[in-house]
Amino acid sequence: MKKSLCAIVAAAAVAVSALAGCSPGSPGGGASTPGREPTTVRVWLAGQDTPQAAIDHLTETFAREHPDVELLVERQSWSGLVEVLTERLSGGSHRVVPDVVEMGNTQSAALDAGGLLAPITPEQYEELGGDDLLPGFVEAGTYDGVRYALPYYAGSRVIFYSERLLGGRPAPRTLDELVDTAVSMRTETFSGMWMPGRDWYSALPFIWENGGYVAERRDDGTWDAGFSSPGGIEGMKQVQRLMMSASNAPAGDDGTHLVQPFCAGAAGFVSAPTWLRWEIQAPEEPEGGGAPGCASTYGQDLRAIPLPGSEPGEVAPVFAGGSNIAMAEGSANPELAYEVMRIMLGDEYQTILAENGLIPGRRSLSGAVDQSDPIAAAGVAAAQRARLTPATPKWGDIEDHGIIPAAFARLAAGADPVRVAQDLDAQIESMLNWRVG
Repeated sequence: MKKSLCAIVAAAAVAVSALAGCSPGSPGGGASTPGREPTTVRVWLAGQDTPQAAIDHLTETFAREHPDVELLVERQSWSGLVEVLTERLSGGSHRVVPDVVEMGNTQSAALDAGGLLAPITPEQYEELGGDDLLPGFVEAGTYDGVRYALPYYAGSRVIFYSERLLGGRPAPRTLDELVDTAVSMRTETFSGMWMPGRDWYSALPFIWENGGYVAERRDDGTWDAGFSSPGGIEGMKQVQRLMMSASNAPAGDDGTHLVQPFCAGAAGFVSAPTWLRWEIQAPEEPEGGGAPGCASTYGQDLRAIPLPGSEPGEVAPVFAGGSNIAMAEGSANPELAYEVMRIMLGDEYQTILAENGLIPGRRSLSGAVDQSDPIAAAGVAAAQRARLTPATPKWGDIEDHGIIPAAFARLAAGADPVRVAQDLDAQIESMLNWRVG
């Protein structure tokens, strides 16, 4: 998925321990050997998306099955995650390698191809879910025919709004209506839609819905980028209209801070994954140092719709946010790492994710998402048409260099959409086709 890949930011780790004990030589648990360090298994989760209830289930279940092994669950920042994982999974300057790691679905390919993740055998794949796993995410975690990372959870972008901020206007039924409504609502201090210039996750659906594409593989194995295709150009123009005529968001903003303008009553619509609701609906003065939301105001009548398509009743394709999980190739405890994977992809753990508004990595458990909740239902409807970026290990280079968000930032600053699209296609093709053929 997923989030910004900038310079390495120090990761804040939240450690959750199970019971400690046995020696490194006894991975299944057992009496610890005097004078030797206890076995420790480390799980790295990205960001704050995994609910605490799921972490509690993991640590409690693992402790029952392996009472003499210490389990540490640590949260890492999304910012600079690929760089951090690459350095730590390769050993780098650290001796301790995390055993199980979460990564964005678009980040998997770079780690797969780098030899940093442990191959998942066909037998393990079947035991961990097999064909029940989200196929697009399985593909994203596969390199050269070998599976390395499996679906953890998915989340689709929806359009959030507060009824009081719409001022009696009906929810848009088409993409054109959304743009027109957002433009009509904008004032000097109010954005009809908060559309930051570098928020390419929210911008891509406009390219797709108009018939454009990111990049497609030709018969000779090379890649053809499609932002400058006729549909791509139309989508770029639509995005530029939103950014310049409906939004007051900075051209250099990447869309990671959406709660503040929404809860300040400064934005009518925001495009975000369904899990943003928990941040919006957080108390204004949360306990324990959490980020403030607006539960008593705009969070009280919070609503969401899937991004509408070209015709009433249609849903536009959206970016498939979400994560994969994998075992480290350099794990000192591969058997225990697999046990962690088994719990995290198991029915109970995945159901907890679904009950907290995330789309589970197991398709058969999607029914656990509360369909009576309109926001959750909007997310599920959007997920049916969700798309991923091209499945190539070179995609990591595209994200690392930030060329797509930079292109949309140019649109937000008023650059010619045709020229921006042509330049972007040339950059994408140069990077994806390097040493191809």
